[in-house]
Amino acid sequence: MELVEWIRQPWPWYVAGPMLSGVMFLLLYFGNKFGVSSNLRSLCSIAGAGKVSSFFRFDWKADIWNLIFVVGALMGGFIAREYLSFSDAVEISENTKLELEALGIENPGASYLPSSIFSWEALSTPKYGVMLVIGGILVGFGTRYAGGCTSGHAISGLSNLQLPSLIAVIGFFIGGVIMTHFILPYLLTF
Repeated sequence: MELVEWIRQPWPWYVAGPMLSGVMFLLLYFGNKFGVSSNLRSLCSIAGAGKVSSFFRFDWKADIWNLIFVVGALMGGFIAREYLSFSDAVEISENTKLELEALGIENPGASYLPSSIFSWEALSTPKYGVMLVIGGILVGFGTRYAGGCTSGHAISGLSNLQLPSLIAVIGFFIGGVIMTHFILPYLLTF
């Protein structure tokens, strides 16, 4: 099998899991912590926010590896999307498709993000524009309040056996279930 074809295939958990564990082990060994949202603090510090708030006065150069990681993740996502993807379709169950159609989402599973919600046309409507802005504010507030994002807590925090990360991850899942099954259906049919 050609290398590119092998990379294009979905990787099973027994390949991806140990690779992720290996990365986490290396981070722990070298004394680093993984988290994407902490880069916002670094970017604000680079931009000079330390003159306004002491929270941004720290040695951001010590975290430069994390900024490079985010740039690499963005580049990797672009390469995967443009050169390694078979199609835009997402494999979801027929039941899920029927439930999403009942909520007004057109052609669910045809693309990763449904265009009836995530498009410039949808964003220009008051309903979806307000929903996305409020959702963005809540995610930003939640990330700051929880002391990190889902990737930082679920991957790095749990790897470090941190109780606050376990509590945060449980909260993320409970919030996701409530949003998926109760709030979003109401908002979509409103």
